[in-house]
Amino acid sequence: MLLVELRLARIDLSSQKVREEKIDDKTVRKFIGGRGLGAYLALKEIPAGIDPFSPENKVYILTGPIVGTAAIESGRYHVIAKSPLTGILGDANSGGQFGPWLRFAGYDGVVLEGASETPVWISIVDGEVKINDASHLWGKGVFHTEKLIREEVGVEKESLGSVLAIGPAGENKSRIAAVMNDRYRAAGRAGLAAVIGSKKVKAIWAFGNRKVMDEIYDKDRYMKEAKKLIKKLMEHPISKALYEYGTSVLVNVINTHGGLPTKNWTRGTFEKAFDVSGEKLAETYLKARKGCWGCVIQCSRVSEVPGGPFKTPLSEGPEYETIWANGPDTMVGDLAALTKVNYLLNDMGFDTISYGSTVATLMEIYELAKQGKLPEDKAKELYELLGDIEPEWGNAHALIELVWRAAYRNRIGDLVAEGAKRLAEYFGVPDVAIHVKGMEMPAYDPRAINSMALAYATSNRGGCHLRAYSVSFDVLGVPKKFDPLKVDLEKVRLTKEQQDYFSFIDSLVVCKFNTFSTGPEDYVELMKAATGWEDFTVEELLTTGERIYNTERLFAVREGTGYKDTLPKRLLEEPLPDGPAKGKTAKEPLEKYLPEYYKLRGWVDGKPLPDTLRRLGLDEFLYIVQ
Repeated sequence: MLLVELRLARIDLSSQKVREEKIDDKTVRKFIGGRGLGAYLALKEIPAGIDPFSPENKVYILTGPIVGTAAIESGRYHVIAKSPLTGILGDANSGGQFGPWLRFAGYDGVVLEGASETPVWISIVDGEVKINDASHLWGKGVFHTEKLIREEVGVEKESLGSVLAIGPAGENKSRIAAVMNDRYRAAGRAGLAAVIGSKKVKAIWAFGNRKVMDEIYDKDRYMKEAKKLIKKLMEHPISKALYEYGTSVLVNVINTHGGLPTKNWTRGTFEKAFDVSGEKLAETYLKARKGCWGCVIQCSRVSEVPGGPFKTPLSEGPEYETIWANGPDTMVGDLAALTKVNYLLNDMGFDTISYGSTVATLMEIYELAKQGKLPEDKAKELYELLGDIEPEWGNAHALIELVWRAAYRNRIGDLVAEGAKRLAEYFGVPDVAIHVKGMEMPAYDPRAINSMALAYATSNRGGCHLRAYSVSFDVLGVPKKFDPLKVDLEKVRLTKEQQDYFSFIDSLVVCKFNTFSTGPEDYVELMKAATGWEDFTVEELLTTGERIYNTERLFAVREGTGYKDTLPKRLLEEPLPDGPAKGKTAKEPLEKYLPEYYKLRGWVDGKPLPDTLRRLGLDEFLYIVQ
């Protein structure tokens, strides 16, 4: 019988030594790879209470057992470390080409340990790892960094090999910096590029000839199952909409439901929504459609603003979350400006959600200062730090200028680089920052889509729509349609099941867009064919996801922070003033959903019970909850 092993390269940056480690079949079956394996290793290996910028923090860049194969949407990888933004376990997921090329290069994952004294970049080619001087790359943007590395290795064709890089934001340890790959793809959330920057790693180049399909247990059966899934995926209407308009097809959909957070979450609708929508992008700046490695959906946009003050060269994006955070949330209704800011944020290496949300926070702080509602000394300091920048609502030029200021931590940019929570706390108005557990929230207002109140509050990495995307059933009708304003306890079960299912998907690692057309049952035969685990079942799949979700939660419990499941005061106490959800808050749904959720999870006050850990085979971590 095939033993499924994952091969990791552990790179000690302090000593510049590399050693190989194999993750055994038993551990792979319990945690799969990607997000799950990263959570397990982080909980075991990262010391409790350390500063995220300490050399003792570790960065896990991991793929899964079917990444780079013929399976649907298998071109992804996961990054895991203690987050400098939240202080708990941070993880982020990205597509593009890097995940498959890392496997083709001979490794299923890389672990960055310690810290280099000087900037370095890492080359991984056919199992050989080299650490190279990166002094000439430090300070450069993501785009130029990739160009220079490709010139140095002599592989300039973009379809061959892949570069993972950080921008100046990561170098300067911005807590909202994104890990970038293939120039435009981002493992964006939780500020993990800042951890890589603290280790003085600028980039990783991956290239090789490993035949990962030859390691599949039963290739013929595997291909048969993969083709079934591809057929289901391609026939689904959401897949077709994603191809036609990209993720920003959601702008008008969510705005119609009154759940498009506008003006820093003080409203639920944006009067210029159509002007920044996927439909508008298709009419104006869209030049082509593109997908990640092996993708059949092709949801990515290739855009160009040909002239004017926001002229932008051909580049990928913008996506829905980028458009929302930098558009409606800041009241910028100019699609050309949003395409420009997306381009710059990618080059500087920022999480576009956190950046736009932080600027929206700054705009509200600026408004309070002008209204005389900020302490006099803080208002004076704000004006001094801003200089000639006026971050008024809808000011696209301020939005763009602040990208540079934040990347290089210049004046007010030094505080923007810290994220919304720390920015608001610095000026004495903490409730202005809309976040969960320290991480800025994405583009779905839980006052209008009430299942998201539970999804956001219980997310293990902070404000996130990708732990559970309950929008799928509250708005899109997958697997069935609910009233988004009605409290219904069935939503609790579905949210918990999504969290478990998505934990598995992120560990495999495949794209979540598969989950609109497929369910856990669709992966059972695929997994049997891939691994030889002939007794694998739907129940085991969901239990594996549950095990991973509890492992992540244990990291927060051990840290003593980040396991309290709540929402920002604004969402709990301030009713929406407009749209279909006018008069609604998230207080009632959260209060009714949370007890039922804890009952299903086997948790008390956000902490797993010992019996829950025993049931999930997490006995080695019982010390955390006893």
